[in-house]
Amino acid sequence: MSLSRRSALKTLAAAGAAVASTVAPAHAREPKQAPADAVGLLYDATLCVGCKACMVACREANGLKPEDPESRWDSPDSLSGNTKNIIKYYSDGEQSSFMKMQCMHCVDPGCVSACMLGAFQKREHGIVTWDGSKCVGCRYCQIGCPYGVPQFEWNAALPKIVKCELCAHRIAEGGIPACVEVCPRQAVIYGTREELLAEAHRRLEAEPERYEAKVYGEFDGGGTQVLYLAPRGVQFASLGLPDLGTRSVPSLPETIQHAVYKGFIAPIALYGVLAVSVWRNRRQPPADDAAAENREA
Repeated sequence: MSLSRRSALKTLAAAGAAVASTVAPAHAREPKQAPADAVGLLYDATLCVGCKACMVACREANGLKPEDPESRWDSPDSLSGNTKNIIKYYSDGEQSSFMKMQCMHCVDPGCVSACMLGAFQKREHGIVTWDGSKCVGCRYCQIGCPYGVPQFEWNAALPKIVKCELCAHRIAEGGIPACVEVCPRQAVIYGTREELLAEAHRRLEAEPERYEAKVYGEFDGGGTQVLYLAPRGVQFASLGLPDLGTRSVPSLPETIQHAVYKGFIAPIALYGVLAVSVWRNRRQPPADDAAAENREA
């Protein structure tokens, strides 16, 4: 079978027209809402004294090894395959603050959207958890998270993805996250997202001179279940909390994908047009053969 240039162009034009006719206008999908029973944390950086008791408690509650088992001091400087929760220190010479980092348990998580097999899901109480039986180790979750939270066990023979799961095993038994339980200053507290938001706004109204006038996570990146208050004069971005706007990370790519594929109508239409074109060309004799037949006649 040969395909003339004219036939090829006609096929491509027909396919393009078919696809264009099936693609609906790209409307942003509806923002996702936190579940009614969503729980989380409120971290008040003005109360934290950097004792790191939360880090020790997290390690013990989740069976994590020290970063350096041979060292007398366990002092990780970032999240890793052995560290789900960390306290950092920020200073610009004039202002300083401690900062607690762990999974944000986003209302619309980028890791969940990026995970092609559903290993990451928002499960009970809106907590984002990882199911190792579904994970293939692609690490797209690391790319999809704007906070750089999921970590990979590079040194393990059978590596896992490691991140804070809000001590879901303790919550399931009626407990609270270990980091909250041991905090001597109540710099981090646990509760429903609704309760934590109300408490954060109460503190802002009571002492506006103490805090930046915002609850990070209320709307940022579509909202998170871990919320932050920062000292007056210390920008959230300086503490490692990115300025994401109010739309969630997955909202834009999912809007585009759903508009283009629209239930796979566009790909099906494209393949249908191509199949018909191929079938028609197979039935028609090549132009040279047809001309030769006409001359012989």
